[in-house]
Parts: sequence; structure tokens; C-alpha cells
Amino acid sequence: MTAIRPAQASDLPGISALDARLTGFDKPDYWREMLAPDRHFLVAETGKGTLAGFIAGEVRAWEFGQPAAGWVFAIQIDPKLRQRGVGSALFEALVARFKAEGVTRVRTLVDRKDHLILSFFRAQGMVAGPSLQLDKDLA
Repeated sequence: MTAIRPAQASDLPGISALDARLTGFDKPDYWREMLAPDRHFLVAETGKGTLAGFIAGEVRAWEFGQPAAGWVFAIQIDPKLRQRGVGSALFEALVARFKAEGVTRVRTLVDRKDHLILSFFRAQGMVAGPSLQLDKDLA
């Protein structure tokens, strides 16, 4: 059984460690910023109180004329606990919070080469949106 609840400061070491293990980047300050009151930062725990994963996002509005939408910034699931519905449960909990704020769309950005996360979001019913990301190398 997985329990989902708001992230707390005491969760940050586990969140940061899981993310660093999966991405190769240690960014504790980034995760501390996700605890801001205007953001939604949720964790999933196993029945034994072990961190199973997390999701973070917020409602943003009017960038480049786009109406308010819920944005997913990050989601990570412990690889040993994948394929058990943890990610879907976290996504659904975040979407419920977005709906409670009155938005009717959810968005995210993904690397087109990251087939794992693309498959996950497609399984949640997400499709290509109305915006096109533009990028410039500043090096």
C-alpha cells in the first residue's frame, strides 16, 4: 500500500538522494525550493514508511499568453518500486490539487529521447501540447 502526502523538510534528504541516484546530479537547494507554499510537492511512502517516490509542480499562468495550467516539474519513483502504480497515484494526486485550484489543463516538459518518462506521461493521457520549446546554445 502506498500513502501520498505533502513533502516535508524532513523528506528532503531522501528526495535529494533518490533524485541524485537517478539523474547523477545532487541538487538539494532545488528540492528545498519546491517546499514553497505556492507549489505542490508530494511524496509517496510504502506501508513501511520508505520513500517510494515524489512529484512536484505548480499552477502557472499567462506565460506567452497561455491560460492557467498545472505544470509538473519533476517526478521520480524508486526503480525497485516502479510498475506498481506509484507514479500514477502521485500524478493523480497532483492533478486533483490542480483541479482544486480551478485549472483544466496539465502540462510538462520532457526530453524527447527519454522514452521511459514519455511512456509514463502518455499512459496518463498526456499528448503533445500547443507550445513548441525553442532552445539556443549559449556556449
